[in-house]
Amino acid sequence: MSGMDYAGKHVVVTGGASGVGAALLEVLAELGQPRVTVLDLRQPTGPHDTFIETNLADETALEGAISRIEGPVDALFNNAGVADTMPRDVVIAVNLLAPIRLTRALVPMMPVGGAVAITGSIAGMSWAKRLAVIQELLNLDGRKAMVDWFEGRDLGLDTYSFTKEVMQVWTMREAQTLRAHGIRINNVCPTPIDTPLVGDFRKTVGEAGMDFTIAHSGGRMVSGREVASVLAFLASPAASFVSGQSIDIDNGFRGAIITGTLDTSSVRASAGRE
Repeated sequence: MSGMDYAGKHVVVTGGASGVGAALLEVLAELGQPRVTVLDLRQPTGPHDTFIETNLADETALEGAISRIEGPVDALFNNAGVADTMPRDVVIAVNLLAPIRLTRALVPMMPVGGAVAITGSIAGMSWAKRLAVIQELLNLDGRKAMVDWFEGRDLGLDTYSFTKEVMQVWTMREAQTLRAHGIRINNVCPTPIDTPLVGDFRKTVGEAGMDFTIAHSGGRMVSGREVASVLAFLASPAASFVSGQSIDIDNGFRGAIITGTLDTSSVRASAGRE
C-alpha cells in the first residue's frame, strides 16, 4: 500500500517477543525491513536489530533502556501490556506509566512525520464515564505523583480496564501537544486477541464476559497480525492526517453496544453489575 513503506526507518517496539508485538515484527519486515529496536523481558525471535532487555514495570530499568535507544526514531509502538493477574502496581506501570514516559522521552528524537501507536483494548471503551477523574490523574506532573494518586484509591472497575481508559484519553490529549512537532499519536482497541494472555483474561474478566465478547464480535478472537497491521498503518505516512484516535478492532462490537443493537444485560448480570 502506498505510504506504508518502512524502509530506512527506525522503529521502537515494546513487548516484541510474543503476541501482537511478535506479529508486528513480521509485518514491519514485510513493509521494508526498518531498523527495529525491541524492549522486552524476553529476546524476540522475529526480525529485529537491537534487543534491550527491559522490565517496563521498573523505573530504573526503563530509564536505562531509554538511555540506550539511538535516534532518530520514526515510530514508537507502545505495545506491551499485562493483565490483572499481575500485581496492581505492575499493571499501572506497564500499561500506563511506561508508555507515557517512553513517548515523552523519544519524541525529541522523532523527526517531523514521526508517529506513536499504542496497543489498547476494547476494555477501555467506557472512558467517558470517568473522564473527570482521568483528567485529574493526567494533570499530575511526574511518575511519583501518578503513583501516589493510585494509592488506596477505588477506581470503580478493574485496574486493567482503567489503564486502558486512561490511555484513550491521554491519546486525545497528547495529540494536541505532538501536532506542534509534526508527530501523530493513535491507539487501537481490539476485542480479545488470540495471544498467550488469553488465559489471564479468562481468569480476570471471567469466562462469561470473554465468551460474550468473542461471540458478538464475529465468533472468534482477533489475530495478533490483524492488530499489528492496523498499528503499522497508523504509524505510517499512509495515515498522515490521523491523530488522537482510538481505533476499534472489534468487528462492530462497540458500535452494537452504543446503538443498543446488542443486549448486554446477561453478561452484566453474570458479572454482578445489575
